[in-house]
Amino acid sequence: NDSEAICEAASRPAMCFVSAKTVEQEDLQAIHRIRSRLVQERTALTNQIRGLLMEYGITVSQGVPKLKKSLPEILEDAENELTYTGRQFFYDLYEELLEKEEKIKKYDDKIEQIFKTNEACQKISKIEGIGPIGSTAIVSAIGDPTLFKNGRQFSAFLGLVPRQRSSGNKQNLLGISKRGDKYIRSLLIHGARIVVRYAKNKDDSRSQWINKIKERRGSNKAAVALANKNARIIWAMLVHDTSYEKAA
Repeated sequence: NDSEAICEAASRPAMCFVSAKTVEQEDLQAIHRIRSRLVQERTALTNQIRGLLMEYGITVSQGVPKLKKSLPEILEDAENELTYTGRQFFYDLYEELLEKEEKIKKYDDKIEQIFKTNEACQKISKIEGIGPIGSTAIVSAIGDPTLFKNGRQFSAFLGLVPRQRSSGNKQNLLGISKRGDKYIRSLLIHGARIVVRYAKNKDDSRSQWINKIKERRGSNKAAVALANKNARIIWAMLVHDTSYEKAA
């Protein structure tokens, strides 16, 4: 089966291949995967705590900081309906939440250290909406950027280009394909949402482009369009070894 697959791949010269990652890239990608798993576990834990508190008629606003601040006050409040047993397991859950936060912070520090020593990551972080976490995740996953023919291929690799259902001379573009690396795609889109939110107060050419799309298609599609554009800019910067120039 392996030999047949190799022969099939060799007979298709137009097939795109992904380069093998270096040991450093594998380490960095592993750090991101562990951190992502810890964040998911923290989200599940906070949802469970808030859900259990609601069973006792106690509501807490969404967000980890608000829960961390409110939970000790709830445990010290003698007038609520929590029993002694309830206060014990809520305290255990609170300690577990602090432990998750500490572990996530440790991996954030590792990513920050790698970011400060990597020139490519620092260049990428100059793009609005991309920080140390996004830039290091991209560098760990892209491998050799020259294997992509252009920026659109790299954007397609991340699942940020439209799916097509075309026939003959009729082109029908659908939503983004959502193929490739889901983690990096989500980082780019979430970062783009922040840029879209604050673009209304700016008048540079990039913000004007964002505001036009936002007015015509809505905030979500504007964020995806900006993430697509950022992915192409990242490819050009890595291939040509250039720095990001902000819009006039």
